[in-house]
Amino acid sequence: MTVYTTLDSPLGELLLVGEESATAKGGTALAALTVPGQKNGAVVKDDWAEDAEAFAEIIAQLRSYFDGGLTHFDIEYTGSGSEFQRRVWQALEAIPYGSTLSYGDVAAQIGASKAAVRAVGTAIGANPLLVVRPCHRVIGANGALTGYAAGLERKQQLLDLESLRRTD
Repeated sequence: MTVYTTLDSPLGELLLVGEESATAKGGTALAALTVPGQKNGAVVKDDWAEDAEAFAEIIAQLRSYFDGGLTHFDIEYTGSGSEFQRRVWQALEAIPYGSTLSYGDVAAQIGASKAAVRAVGTAIGANPLLVVRPCHRVIGANGALTGYAAGLERKQQLLDLESLRRTD
């Protein structure tokens, strides 16, 4: 069963979408975490059930992250995406808190050529799990903030939260 809830955050309202899971902490595996107006963001469907309690563990981790107390999420995700997207997303999950990589760095980490940078960017843009799968930690080769489905202002907020002071 698909469940959802919303959460107020420093980024604005977050929409959390999940699936019941016997193995996930709190019983819910996260399928999407998006903001209103986000490119390719989740939209509540009629057959979804609103259930804030199902997300208690995930919400606790998000609040701790936004408060500066959590640097790594321990959340089960539902499987989605192509094989290439999943490889890119795994690389995102390996970027340490407070660090950044370029799109080229991510391409190299997954064994793709530098010519695959655009494809890597597309896969990152399709990430359905903002914040918890840290696509905000990927920047341009010149250090500039580029591309973020939730908007560059939110990307900067997250980088600032992680104590990265950028001057671009």
